Amino acid sequence: MLQKLKTAFEKYILDDIVFYIIMILLFIICNIPLNYYVTIGGGISDASSRIKVDDSYSSKGSFNISYVTQADANVFIYLVSYLFPTWERENADLYKYSQEENFDDIQFRSDLDLKSSNGISTYWAYTLAEKSISVVSEKNYVIAVFPKEYPTELKIKDEILSIDGHTFQNLSELKEYLQQKNAGDIVKINVLRDKKNQEIETTIYEKNGIKLLGINVQFVREYDTDPDVEIKFKKKESGPSGGLITTLEMYNQLTKKDLTKGKIIAGTGTIEEDGSIGEIGGITHKILGAVKAHADIFLSPGGDNYKEAKAYIKEKKLKIKLVKVETIQEAIEKLENLS
Repeated sequence: MLQKLKTAFEKYILDDIVFYIIMILLFIICNIPLNYYVTIGGGISDASSRIKVDDSYSSKGSFNISYVTQADANVFIYLVSYLFPTWERENADLYKYSQEENFDDIQFRSDLDLKSSNGISTYWAYTLAEKSISVVSEKNYVIAVFPKEYPTELKIKDEILSIDGHTFQNLSELKEYLQQKNAGDIVKINVLRDKKNQEIETTIYEKNGIKLLGINVQFVREYDTDPDVEIKFKKKESGPSGGLITTLEMYNQLTKKDLTKGKIIAGTGTIEEDGSIGEIGGITHKILGAVKAHADIFLSPGGDNYKEAKAYIKEKKLKIKLVKVETIQEAIEKLENLS
């Protein structure tokens, strides 16, 4: 009798252990990270909660940044995405400049895109509102390297302080300086890496008659303004797609005439150096998010974005006014003329 009880007890314990081992293994497997992003959905966020201009004019309506919710995929999220028709999977390689990059490199570029976009938004909002603005800093960052094609000791996140003692105010000046060099020349680049100054020697390369360092660089400008403005996005928010709405919200706070006219206005699009509005990804998710939030108007870049947005609104019979804008000046003019 005792032997039977002992055997049954041991079997129970063994079954219990096997169960927990299986559960632990499933947990581990489901949390294995994959080289994918999964877009879950979209929404809008009132830009006035991100942008504060001193002594600003009030608004009866609101400008809203359209966004998509995107997750770094693991096995579990990836498999679950097939259960929801609106969830979309994207290979992270689409965001990489080289196979050596990782998610941290992609995120750095996205964060820098937001910072650069905010600077351009500030320039255009204050310039069009005829308010005081001046450059206080220009920083140049390495955002991509191509080690197989162009060997270099430069790294992503390096801030380029000077090349052979020369500083540059924009990418054109940097390119002009490199064009004066010969392929195979060595240049000395002073960089800020991990808060420490370092001097890196690297080779000048040539491709199709163009001299280059084998890296991609992004310039970021910061401005002194009057009145002062504070732009504060959440830590998880990044990318340049809110540039259009950020500019409009800032301009609206700076000027007496209220562009919103009491309406809930959502939209998306980058703001470029020349004031043009650039295309973005995930526009159908953003439109659906705007409709769910009861937005009255959706501002869309032109080109494929506008075509896709127009077709999607028609297909889904969505009740929202779609407005195409290709420059920031056009966006302001169309909003002024909207009834």
